[in-house]
Amino acid sequence: MSDDHHQVQGNAPRNAPAVRAEQRSILQPRSPRQALVPDQVPPPPSARARHPIVIMGNAIFTGVLLLIMAFGATLYFGKLKLEAPGPLDRERNVVIPSKKGLNEIANLLRQEGVIDQTIPFIAGAILLGYKEDLKAGEYMFERQASMLDVMKTIVEGRSIQYSVTIPEGLTSDQIIQRLKNSQFLTGDLGSVPPEGTLLPETYKVTRGTTREQIIQRMSASQKRLLNEIWERRSPDLPLNSPAELVTLASIVEKETGKTDERSRVAGVFINRLNKKMRLQSDPTIVYGLMGGKGPLGRPLLRTELDEPNPYNTYQIDGLPPGPIANPGRASLEATAHPMHTRELYFVADGTGGHVFSETLDQHSRNVSNLRNAEKQQSVESAQPTPPIVQPVAEPQESTSPAQAHQPALQPKAAAPLTSPRTTIVSKKKQTHKKSEDKKKAEEKKKAEDKNKTEVPAMDGAADKTAGQVPRAQ
Repeated sequence: MSDDHHQVQGNAPRNAPAVRAEQRSILQPRSPRQALVPDQVPPPPSARARHPIVIMGNAIFTGVLLLIMAFGATLYFGKLKLEAPGPLDRERNVVIPSKKGLNEIANLLRQEGVIDQTIPFIAGAILLGYKEDLKAGEYMFERQASMLDVMKTIVEGRSIQYSVTIPEGLTSDQIIQRLKNSQFLTGDLGSVPPEGTLLPETYKVTRGTTREQIIQRMSASQKRLLNEIWERRSPDLPLNSPAELVTLASIVEKETGKTDERSRVAGVFINRLNKKMRLQSDPTIVYGLMGGKGPLGRPLLRTELDEPNPYNTYQIDGLPPGPIANPGRASLEATAHPMHTRELYFVADGTGGHVFSETLDQHSRNVSNLRNAEKQQSVESAQPTPPIVQPVAEPQESTSPAQAHQPALQPKAAAPLTSPRTTIVSKKKQTHKKSEDKKKAEEKKKAEDKNKTEVPAMDGAADKTAGQVPRAQ
């Protein structure tokens, strides 16, 4: 019985402390004193630690910690990806159309080879707050540009800038045609703006800028500049409004392209207005004939000076009804601050400038000198190679204050599309000079005819110019 009892006890399961104590006693024998001290039983787990809320909280904390670690790792590796060199092997221009979303922009950049993956680009743009700041335009991305560089370029709007240059002295119709010919501007234009309301200037634009936006910028710039100049104009000007200032400045713009002459030309017209003299400016007649569509393409005729024309300042008093072009800043400033002289006339000097005079006699002499210089130049240029001489007009002298322009003079340097300087000529049939070879042939033939007829020269000497026998009529 006792044996069975001991056997049952020997087979009974033992708790963990007893096993550890037995193992410790086997592995490390205790001293007699230690043997007298009983082993401490570990305390049972508390009921609070086994509470479901505590267990759930521990699980949530652990999950959040794991998420933070994963997010941090994602940020780290994502930053490396955004800053890594891109796939571009050379610079490339990419046009991002307007009204495109983040996904469409990312796909476009991947198709153009600017980026190699769209997901990192989209995620980076969202995390950095660039989703709503991506701007349309044409951008140049450098070789191996990173995704972060690409984003910053688009967000900052560093698109390619183009220059739209409008020369001084163009009419509004000519400006419209120039804008229509631009390949990087878009959109249609409505009616032609009023003459003199656009400021000729160089404007920086991006591809896709509408033509209407350029017109609005030019109009706003002109209004702002005109108000500024009108406020500080000379107090003794015989002009009653900013509109009259623009009208006179447009005439000055068309009369001269030299910066140092503008205020002097303006002074001549101001002096004539003060003396109630007609302006007599050739460009005003051209504008009246062409309606601002462009240059006349030929010299003015004498009869056109007498034809009725609301812009003909040979026939009307004072200023014409409106500007004849869009003057630039320099002409507006020169008209608002003209040079104080007593000069009433000016004429071209044959070199692109003008000769000014106070009296009609001086002006007439200057005109005569110009005509003589023109004739001399025509004689010198009448020996071309090959021997084909262009017809040369023989203009009549004019005593008008408008410059007597020489033919085939170069356009104004500041306004390459403005009309060339005009020359007033008569309506008679122009005579053509003969070539040197043709003259020699005729002289030889006449000499032969003279020998045949044996007519004696008048006064016993041969006439140098007309000693030939007159032909039968």
